[in-house]
Amino acid sequence: MQRSKVTQLPAEIRERLDRELIDRGFGDYDAITDVINELLADAGYEIRLSRSGVHRYGQAVEDRIGALKVATEQAKAITDAVGDDAGKMGAALISLIQEKAFDLLIRMNELNPDDVGFEKLMLAIAKLNGASIQQKKWQSEIEERLRRAADSVEKAVKSAGLGADTVQSIRREILGIAS
Repeated sequence: MQRSKVTQLPAEIRERLDRELIDRGFGDYDAITDVINELLADAGYEIRLSRSGVHRYGQAVEDRIGALKVATEQAKAITDAVGDDAGKMGAALISLIQEKAFDLLIRMNELNPDDVGFEKLMLAIAKLNGASIQQKKWQSEIEERLRRAADSVEKAVKSAGLGADTVQSIRREILGIAS
């Protein structure tokens, strides 16, 4: 499979292409192609882009932006629904981002492993996994603190003469914070 000419562009010209696509609302591909080809010629590059190649690339960029908008809306919905009790929101967001990163990897069939974008994506995934591990460690620590607090409260209320049902009710309330 031949790689797209767009993936062979120098980073600064591809960034300009991305800006042109966004600024022109993913339309007027003839003008965008002319602008980029002129930049390439002025910089002394032999590569020339076709309108259809720019359009295919533009559609992929537009799809990625749409997916990011959906992910942002989903993250907001998670925040509204769950709040941040015991890091549930953080865990849900990390999971959502991991899913989106995986989808992006699958969809980026034109991505060259030597490309800076690929390297950045891999670094982002590594950082995301580190954040996931830290979040789980934090949540585990909080749950352990709550268990110790529940044990202490249970001892205190038992010694104060409260009934077993009341003691268990208080314990469930304390531990319910972590669930």
